[in-house]
Amino acid sequence: MRLAVVGATGLVGQELLRVLEERQVEFDELYLVASAKSVGQKIKFKGKEYAIKSMEETVALAPDVAIFSAGGGTSLEWAPRFAEKGTVVIDNSSAWRMDPTKKLIVPEINGHALTSEDLIIANPNCSTIQMVMALAPLHKKYKIKRIVVSTYQSVTGTGKDAVQQMMEERQGITNGIKVYPHKIDMNALPHIDSFLDNGYTKEEMKMVNETRKILEDQTIGVTSTTVRIPAIGGHSEAVNVEFYSDFDLKEVREILEQTPGVVVQDDVKNNVYPMPINSKGKDEVFVGRLRRDESQPHTLNLWVVSDNLRKGAATNAVQIAEYLMEKSLVG
Repeated sequence: MRLAVVGATGLVGQELLRVLEERQVEFDELYLVASAKSVGQKIKFKGKEYAIKSMEETVALAPDVAIFSAGGGTSLEWAPRFAEKGTVVIDNSSAWRMDPTKKLIVPEINGHALTSEDLIIANPNCSTIQMVMALAPLHKKYKIKRIVVSTYQSVTGTGKDAVQQMMEERQGITNGIKVYPHKIDMNALPHIDSFLDNGYTKEEMKMVNETRKILEDQTIGVTSTTVRIPAIGGHSEAVNVEFYSDFDLKEVREILEQTPGVVVQDDVKNNVYPMPINSKGKDEVFVGRLRRDESQPHTLNLWVVSDNLRKGAATNAVQIAEYLMEKSLVG
């Protein structure tokens, strides 16, 4: 199995390498790829040094799997070229997510949809992944009518420069790097990605469209407000979900407790609930603050937290690769 990691020097790329090592993913060859300015630089992985390769060189090597985390433009240009060589591309950008010919995969939910013919596979948006991980088993049982979600998203979702901006602001540096249109430290920006003509941001509409696609139900009503906050550990979400069927709160808890990849942390008497500071470096999706919405029937409130660089990006992509190998769809 020949594996390529495209965007190996970025935040998600570095997390991908950590996840590959932790999960002991087996491969015969590893190709690390980054932008032209990084070609030739060395990265140490599992005690061995790897020289950064160029895209052209790696395409020619025709790896079995290439995990892309290098932005939409790069993916649109290069993923088809890798696919032409027979490489299965698992892409972390938004480039292919809503393409009707491409699968949008969270392995625990819809991994079964993958076949050997899928050469470009889309990894969903980080905030969508953690929400559907919590909601998919509940949708199966009660059928979702409508979702109202507000997110509180880590600066790591924007990348290394965003983390640097926050840290510089924290140190009182006023003329440092500027990724956001406003100060982020000690602030909250209701602005993730660019604004669209309907007044929503691209991030908000990703959550709408991707949720319906992953859950395979275009009838679900979804509305979203996404907010950037000065946190590093992960993304948090306040989710209000209305079902067609009524539910028993105890049964909801049991369903979530039995869902692989989901951890229930809900003991408010002892101040136990999910927080991004505790999700950092973990692969699970943490769910708490489970309670009925007392303003209308069949409606549940829950709080969902997950490390956006892990299950929200790197871990989900690696899990897709693992699924492909397990089912002998690659290699």
